[in-house]
Amino acid sequence: MGAMAAAYITRTMRRDEIALAIDWAAQEGWNPGLHDAETFPAADPQGFFIGTVDGEPVASISVVKYEPGFAFLGLYIVRPPWRGRGLGRALWQHGMASAAGRQVGLDGVVAQQPNYRKSGFELAWRNLRYEGRGGTSAPDDARVVDLAHVPFDAVCAYDRAYFPAERTSFLRAWLAQPDAAARGWIEDGRLQGYGLVRRCRIGWKIGPLFAERERIAEHLFLALCSRAGAEDPVYLDLPEPNAAAVALAQRHRMRRVFETARMVTGRPPPMNLQGLYGVTTFELG
Repeated sequence: MGAMAAAYITRTMRRDEIALAIDWAAQEGWNPGLHDAETFPAADPQGFFIGTVDGEPVASISVVKYEPGFAFLGLYIVRPPWRGRGLGRALWQHGMASAAGRQVGLDGVVAQQPNYRKSGFELAWRNLRYEGRGGTSAPDDARVVDLAHVPFDAVCAYDRAYFPAERTSFLRAWLAQPDAAARGWIEDGRLQGYGLVRRCRIGWKIGPLFAERERIAEHLFLALCSRAGAEDPVYLDLPEPNAAAVALAQRHRMRRVFETARMVTGRPPPMNLQGLYGVTTFELG
């Protein structure tokens, strides 16, 4: 950075600056949700960081802390004119320092795996993004219900099997966001799967999508896709090790368009990957 070092400041973002990072993500082609800037901070209001040069925002990163002992890194962006000067690395170190003592996960582009390994991350699995179209008919099955009719505590308890930490505050905001639909599967008096689809800058994204059986995942998938129009793109991010999830996407003529490397520090946390049909977000895990 040379003479610029004194002018470069890394700090926690103000709430209004998170929208700026989301706009940068859109410019990178990451297609964020319409309300990500409002829902993301619910996970950890102090987990978003910015780098500025003479007051100009030039870099972002999020390191959202969940309990107990888990964090997730995302929104790692340096504006194109400022790349190659060490600014991103300095902000990375600032963000990672905030998660000291915690295991950290991330979804990174495959080409950056060697760089992430240098920071102590190892590949856990690959996530694959599939693109299809909406306009499906919602299944005529009484077991598919509006998730708002399911006690919130039951949703949080169910979620815990598919995510390595408790995230009650985030789920409260995520499930209540506008321009979205959340559905659950109730059978034998209990929740056996749930999912959400949200409007994005382009089309819709499903996430999360959790289910105890492939048939449940299929019904929820169709219910969520029915929220989108027939010409609207619908995206599903799924873990490659879940063969049933891959088969679901292929059965509905979705095409693979992108992939990430799910990497973590230390051993991969225990998660029910075979019931994980859709990742919540690449930014927050």
